[in-house]
Amino acid sequence: MFELMLCSLLTVFPDYLFRRYAQGKRIGREITFYTVWYELRWGITACLLLTISLITLIFYFHPSTKHVTAVFRTVTILPETVGRVDEVYVGNNQKVEAGAPLFRLDGSQQEAAIETARRRIAEIVAETQVAETELAGADGQITEAQGAYQTAVDEYEMKAQLLKSNAVSQREVDRLQTTIDGRKGAVDAALAKKKTLETQIAVLLPAQKASAEAAQAQAQVDLDKTFVRAGVAGSVQQFTLRPGDVVNSMLRPAGILVPAEAGRVALIAGFGQIEAQVMKPGMIAEATCVGKPFTIIPMVVTGVQDVIATGQLRPTDQLVDVQQMGRPGTLTVFLEPLYPGELEGIPPGSSCIANAYSNNHDALADENIGTLRWLFLHVVDAVGLVHAMILRMQAVLLPVQTLVLSGH
Repeated sequence: MFELMLCSLLTVFPDYLFRRYAQGKRIGREITFYTVWYELRWGITACLLLTISLITLIFYFHPSTKHVTAVFRTVTILPETVGRVDEVYVGNNQKVEAGAPLFRLDGSQQEAAIETARRRIAEIVAETQVAETELAGADGQITEAQGAYQTAVDEYEMKAQLLKSNAVSQREVDRLQTTIDGRKGAVDAALAKKKTLETQIAVLLPAQKASAEAAQAQAQVDLDKTFVRAGVAGSVQQFTLRPGDVVNSMLRPAGILVPAEAGRVALIAGFGQIEAQVMKPGMIAEATCVGKPFTIIPMVVTGVQDVIATGQLRPTDQLVDVQQMGRPGTLTVFLEPLYPGELEGIPPGSSCIANAYSNNHDALADENIGTLRWLFLHVVDAVGLVHAMILRMQAVLLPVQTLVLSGH
């Protein structure tokens, strides 16, 4: 309607002035309800053609959409293990900080595992002390065995000298040789026992202690998993847990955590596919939202998704008919505020209306630009003002349309 009124001022109105003052035709006499088409046919035809051209020009180079939403992400509150709720620390719709505890599962099994690991560590420490005591006794056994061995060697050497003078028998010398071998074995056994104790103290018991400490740490990690904490700062929604409820990470989540910054960073808009060649990152845009009426928010296009979501295909056990994708999808565009804090006060998930404006400043600054192209680009940039005025009219009428004309 606004475009039609503007075009009529350039076509129908000058035609009427010509008929009135050049041809002397007056409304109510020569120009009546029945003759208005014949008398103003040139102006009306030009008005219709100019209106259609203007609307096409505006909506192509300065696209608009009502499919704009402050999309926000939610975080599902889930424990890492299955368990029964023992304590609940927060309530529904309560704001929490990152790392704040939300609820705790029953951790008696994990606490028992920690206590078992702690007792095993104490047992290994005691075994180490016993082994150190035995190691001190092993030194005494080695000294005793070496003394007995040396005594046997000395006696053998003395009897061997006596054997040459037939003072002792060969059998007695052989017996002493056997005794030496036995005493030598006792010395080796004492040394081996000491080596075993040293290895046990230096390698085995520390390894067992390290394993027990690792088991204690694992049990502590499992116990910590029973405390479910907030990953980010935000508000807890749909949280109805009570002590005694069983929470399953696969089948039954505990609730939803809405991050504090959710939906307050950017808007996501769905423009028509025909604007795919026009929409570029860096374009200036404007938006007005139902959650913040009578307000125009300056935005900038920060990203344009290079695929249409409705064309996606996932492998299934059935062939997909293209007819099922008959509904045309939209071009997903990301809009961010041109100035910080512009989205404050807009509830996440609000519906909005957005305009994007083409900017031909760089093309107009080219010295080699032709006259017709220079004129066309000037017209394109100028008609963006019309679309901006339409958006402001929508911002004014949006509360009236929502509260009065919608019938709610």
